[in-house]
Amino acid sequence: MSTVQEQPLLSDLQHGLSALRGNWFLFVLLGISLIVLGSVALSAVGVASLATAVAIGVVLLASGVVETIGVFWCRCWSGFFYHLLSGILSIVVGLLFLKAPVGALLALTLLVSCFLLVGGIFKIVAALVYRFGAWGWPLVSGVIDIVLSIMILQDWPAAAFWVIGMFVGISLIFRGINWIGLGVAVKSLPAS
Repeated sequence: MSTVQEQPLLSDLQHGLSALRGNWFLFVLLGISLIVLGSVALSAVGVASLATAVAIGVVLLASGVVETIGVFWCRCWSGFFYHLLSGILSIVVGLLFLKAPVGALLALTLLVSCFLLVGGIFKIVAALVYRFGAWGWPLVSGVIDIVLSIMILQDWPAAAFWVIGMFVGISLIFRGINWIGLGVAVKSLPAS
């Protein structure tokens, strides 16, 4: 009985892999594009940082408008006011990001530094308390997070103009490498 259910699933999987294999070059092209974009971001971290703050502002504004409009279709719902407030808050924060991107960049950099500090502390505590397999890696990762946080905080107002752009550039490059790897892996799959 289970083999009857597995046949359509296997057929769907083979069909999906075949479609992916036919478009492997698009994955590689996307990866190359992301690596180029990440390299451009790393070569102009200040511009990339400001562009990121503006992009986040646009996303917050658009999501706030959509949420505020969408909540009126569910007026009888018990979470109406919560989602209305959430939508209005997203609109306000999005407008603030767009009105003052430098101030938004300062706030984002401080937020990233705080996340690194708190996350690093939690990683170190978890690694030392639980001593799970390979606990040394999270310990080292936590120490690196704390060191990065301290470095950002020591150079904080000026760090706002390079930290976010550098993180975005590095992330784009590694995402590009991942897409290229996926494209090459899909191409090398057997045809049957």
